[in-house]
Amino acid sequence: MAEAITTPAFGKIISVRGSMARAGILPESRLSPAAMRATVGRFISIRTATSTIIAMITEVSCEDVVGDAYIASASVDLLGEILPGPVRAKFQRGVTTYPTIGDAVEPISSEELRIVYAPNGSDQINVGTLQQDPSVIAYVDIEEMLSKHFAVLGSTGVGKSTGVSLLLNEILKSRPALRIFLLDVHNEYGRCFGDKALVLNPRNLKLPFWLFNFDEIVDVLFAGRPGVPEELDVLAEVIPIAKGLYVQYTSADRIGLKRVDPKAIGYTADTPVPYRLVDLISLIDERMGKLENRSSRIIYHKLISRIETVRNDPRYAFMFDNANVGGDTMAEVISHLFRLPAGGKPMTIMQLAGFPAEVVDSVVSVLCRMAFDFGLWSDGVSPLLFVCEEAHRYAAADRAIGFGPTRKAVSRIAKEGRKYGVYLGLVTQRPAELDATILSQCNTLFAMRLANDRDQSLLRSAVSDAAANLLSFIPSLGTREVLAFGEGVALPTRLRFKEVPPQQLPRSEAAISTVPSTAAGHDMHFVSAVLERWRGATSHRDVPNDPGFTERPLARTVDAPMLQPSLGLDPDRFSLLKKPLR
Repeated sequence: MAEAITTPAFGKIISVRGSMARAGILPESRLSPAAMRATVGRFISIRTATSTIIAMITEVSCEDVVGDAYIASASVDLLGEILPGPVRAKFQRGVTTYPTIGDAVEPISSEELRIVYAPNGSDQINVGTLQQDPSVIAYVDIEEMLSKHFAVLGSTGVGKSTGVSLLLNEILKSRPALRIFLLDVHNEYGRCFGDKALVLNPRNLKLPFWLFNFDEIVDVLFAGRPGVPEELDVLAEVIPIAKGLYVQYTSADRIGLKRVDPKAIGYTADTPVPYRLVDLISLIDERMGKLENRSSRIIYHKLISRIETVRNDPRYAFMFDNANVGGDTMAEVISHLFRLPAGGKPMTIMQLAGFPAEVVDSVVSVLCRMAFDFGLWSDGVSPLLFVCEEAHRYAAADRAIGFGPTRKAVSRIAKEGRKYGVYLGLVTQRPAELDATILSQCNTLFAMRLANDRDQSLLRSAVSDAAANLLSFIPSLGTREVLAFGEGVALPTRLRFKEVPPQQLPRSEAAISTVPSTAAGHDMHFVSAVLERWRGATSHRDVPNDPGFTERPLARTVDAPMLQPSLGLDPDRFSLLKKPLR
């Protein structure tokens, strides 16, 4: 602090209003030209009788300069203050002692910046350096960032995915016991976390259809379109009965057990207990057989056809495998999905690009809902961070877009999850299209470059910090530069994410060249091999040219091969495709 106090002043306070003040800039100073640069975004110190106030310049002007003593005036936001302590000075947010007219304004020193950004505990992660002073490390408080949710916002190509990889890798280092579940929409994070993550995709996921609640199974059966009311009425009636029948089957071998009416067991269509598709279809068929009216029977017939069509679609095998055999595998599914026990892999990456487009919303809804419900009924004993990539797809601001139950599930985690140890991380390139209520629950924001006016205005409304004026920098941020706001950082900060090791870079970082490769060998064999793999994705048979061919019979507990496009940048991919067809 002594070094900071002897620094010559380059200005004086000329007005104070609320959390803002104006400083007059003096024409002569003993400062170096670099230190004199009173430009937008610079931190400054204001000396008061009891503390040093830290402020940020948000505007500089030579208009309306008071008197001849000053050459310009600067608007500053008051952010916090450094208070002297018995051992060392300490920084706190907010201002208790306001500056007075004539107080000296000085450029902030490196020592003061270190006091502001000093880690105040072991629960801090190093994410980069300050843009103003690269020698000062920017730390983020994990507890504050996780427990009050966070969001990473930025346009395509500004380093958003790399920032997410950096944050999650640092969290894994600092909190090895924390479980992380990442929804990977574009299959780009598969290799970012090495052997700490289990990669799930349609090849090795087992998510039984009976775990889907009524709205979700209807969305699957009707391929995302609104359901036919008459068919929905039939489904709502027979699903609880099918669940009751399954309970009778599993308990039939118990001696002396009295058979009860399936309707009297008390299950609803949303109770997560097993039932068999063969029972469901036979119940519908039984009702159809009792009808004499042909038009009424058509409704039942269409419903049976829908169920059979989805059941036999190989793309839905992850749901309907063993659909007629049954088995209460809910404990195994939850244990596998949410890493309980972790088995050295506390993170799950759910690759969504390989799922049928019609069912992705339902799958995300089931995963969000189960994550929240498990936290709720376990009293938050085992914390989970749920990271949602492309969040605007699942929780759109326009309620007419997307799947209602998914939005509701994400919203429940945002509003109530912290009470049950379920934390939310949102990643989106279009914050204006994201439900504003959900975004407002994220108390730490990492904002990267955003070019769209609507996105910028929404961000302004979401940031309640005194340094909301910082948001004017958003359109001019460089790649890897980020504005960090909220509870997780000491001050609203413009920082630069640190370099990420090559093995932790998401696949989107290495763009495919637009220049065709001369070694690619684009002949008829190449096209035929691509078509064989293409067709194999929607058929039951194994395809020899499929890179995942040898792994298909593997058990659920073994890592599945990563799906395209995460393999798309393998230098040997063309030689793989040119294998002769069998």
